Amino acid sequence: MFDPHRMDLARRVDGARERLIDVTRRLVAVASPNPPSDTHDVAQVAEALLREIPGIEVERIEPEPRVVSLIGRIKGGRPGRRLIFNGHLDTFPILENLPWTVPPLGGVLKDGKLYGRGVCDMKGGIAASLLAATLLAECRDAWSGEIVLTLAGDEENMGSLGSGWMLKHRPHAAGDANICGDVGSPRVVRFGEKGLMWVEIEAVGSPAHGAHVHKGTNAIDRLRIALDRLKDLEDVPFQAPPVVTAAIAKAKPISEPLSGAGEAETLSRVTVNIGTIEGGTSPNLVPTHAIARADIRLPVGITTDVLSAKLDEWLAPIEGVSWKAIRRFEPSFTDPGHELVTRTAQVAAEVLREAPAVNMRVGGSDSRWYRMYKVPTVVLGLTPFNMGGPDEHVLVDELVSVAKIHTLVAYDFLSAEI
Repeated sequence: MFDPHRMDLARRVDGARERLIDVTRRLVAVASPNPPSDTHDVAQVAEALLREIPGIEVERIEPEPRVVSLIGRIKGGRPGRRLIFNGHLDTFPILENLPWTVPPLGGVLKDGKLYGRGVCDMKGGIAASLLAATLLAECRDAWSGEIVLTLAGDEENMGSLGSGWMLKHRPHAAGDANICGDVGSPRVVRFGEKGLMWVEIEAVGSPAHGAHVHKGTNAIDRLRIALDRLKDLEDVPFQAPPVVTAAIAKAKPISEPLSGAGEAETLSRVTVNIGTIEGGTSPNLVPTHAIARADIRLPVGITTDVLSAKLDEWLAPIEGVSWKAIRRFEPSFTDPGHELVTRTAQVAAEVLREAPAVNMRVGGSDSRWYRMYKVPTVVLGLTPFNMGGPDEHVLVDELVSVAKIHTLVAYDFLSAEI
């Protein structure tokens, strides 16, 4: 059925290209690297942008000094469902020592590309959601319910002081659906993500000279045995939900050319990345101490408790070895058949004029916090170019597309008869 409000929203997004660029530049211009999880200054800019939205209520949240998040609330014309736009204000470190060819905070626009630290992760995505919320606020009589923007600090540090804190302490930070503009691709609707467990394995030995190994016990040798067992976690059997397995397989032809060959396999298994190893003081001394840290990612269908039990079982017999989990959270997903996922896929196909993939996400995001609170969630954002490296940038055409998808999905969700 013809909907003049919807057609007008799409047209107004197209006409807001320069506005999108300006908002993204304003956010990129203020450094917000994590560490140290300091979003105080960028939150001031974001708050000013929020207050430009007509009729919005804005709340500033600071659970620890300079870790600042924001909540903006916009009421529709009638009671109804609540839709969340979630994004994070912190970024990777700027790393000025890298070979940047443009100022990292300059927001340089060149050849249809917009440059700057955090522009893809995820200040461009926030700009897209801000435009969507603004345009919807200007026609609030056309939809029901409420739009809430949660702009969080602390995401790069796992979000306990950002999205996690807001959801725990502010009931209106949750809702009936959540759209997150974190990095990915407008051609891939992400409905879930792998879990994570960071572990630290430590080994101790006894000293001796390197020529007299029979007098000592080598901590690195003990650690090597433990790390071999750690890698065995990749072979622990589990059963993924059929809807997730089917979605990963169906998405592969579209998703892998964008995210790299092997993504489907990585999404479907436990992976163990041994990231650091430290130990010993000199080649001619038997090391008495060694330590390693690893990043384990879990697919849907297995839990951190299962992997923890395996490590307890496998490492306990190795004398002088101990381990602990540093960080952990479970894999999560929204049913790919949920209304939010199917609406997002339909709108993305309409905007891009090609069907998107509907897939899981390899990396983590604040969306897991929303799924923990039973909020159906999708992630749809910009393709990252050089994310965390020099000359990080996004495509302006994609910025417009993401803003249009966010706008129309939110409108369709809030104007639907329920």
